[in-house]
Amino acid sequence: MTSIIAQDAIDAWRRERQLDPEPLRRLRASVLRKFEGWERAVEHLPPEHREDFRRQFAARSLTLADRRDSGRDGATKLLFRTTADLPLESVILRVASGRTSLCVSSQVGCAARCDFCATGRMNVVKNLSAEEILEQVVQAGQIIAAEGRRLRNLVFMGMGEPLHNETELHRALAALVDRRAFNLHPARIMISTVGIPAGMIRLAEAWPGVRLALSLHSVRPEVRQTLMPISLRHGLDELHGAMREVTRLQQREIMIEYLLLDGVNDTDDDLRLLIEYLCDIDVHVNLIPYNPIDDAPHLAGSPPERCLHFAAGLKAAGLRVTTRYSLGSDVAAACGQLVRGNQRRRVTA
Repeated sequence: MTSIIAQDAIDAWRRERQLDPEPLRRLRASVLRKFEGWERAVEHLPPEHREDFRRQFAARSLTLADRRDSGRDGATKLLFRTTADLPLESVILRVASGRTSLCVSSQVGCAARCDFCATGRMNVVKNLSAEEILEQVVQAGQIIAAEGRRLRNLVFMGMGEPLHNETELHRALAALVDRRAFNLHPARIMISTVGIPAGMIRLAEAWPGVRLALSLHSVRPEVRQTLMPISLRHGLDELHGAMREVTRLQQREIMIEYLLLDGVNDTDDDLRLLIEYLCDIDVHVNLIPYNPIDDAPHLAGSPPERCLHFAAGLKAAGLRVTTRYSLGSDVAAACGQLVRGNQRRRVTA
């Protein structure tokens, strides 16, 4: 069966039956923008075509296997399974201001294998299709809509490296900003990458309005290579050039994600080198508290006073700085924690 998200397939089905396009537009708006249920959406079609449509198009391409709501903050972790029974997770983030964001996954597992992240330790890397990426938005959107909330921001900060799944990422982005589909403003979408220079530039060329976040975490080569092995292939000089080109193409700042790790990347030397590295690029630095994972007991988050000192030093240098408050740590939904414990399914790629 074909996903409801596949616009071309729906158009072909309509033309074969010589149907008025308006009922199909209302059906897709019902599912993709209003996040209404499948059966309610199908009622937009003429009665004589509803059963045929149900046979041709799938209501869902992912199965929601588990839902875990934080008892501490407004986070909800959703565990899905693909038709191949592979696990992936999405996180709904409800902040005190009333804004609701969704963190989606682009892969099952991750080849980047960052030292501080549980996803890269799954022993599987599988690209998600654009339909599987977008199905996370549909199902989470239905939960959000049922609460009387509106999905405001979408962030690709879940499982996987989005730029390692570039073709399907771009297909998903096309649907997300399409007025006939999800109709999200590009500025409400953020792509987080560990640093794939050529992919970053292609993203900026294709989607200048979509925001980009770079997981940097250190500008000392030996430290970054230990934390993020991908830095062995894409060094800091290459990455610096890519960031300058991205800001030229997009005419907007890049978000720099910097995980503060005690004694690893939070010293005064680290602070000085970071300022020097970023001084000629339009950036906003997002300092992130470390969320422990069982597989990295050697890492610890910087103490609060060190985080304050680091943030103050960046601000004194004229950089825009935010210290992230990470939601969902009590349900293993915070940064770096996705898929762990009894939810990890060990398979071979």
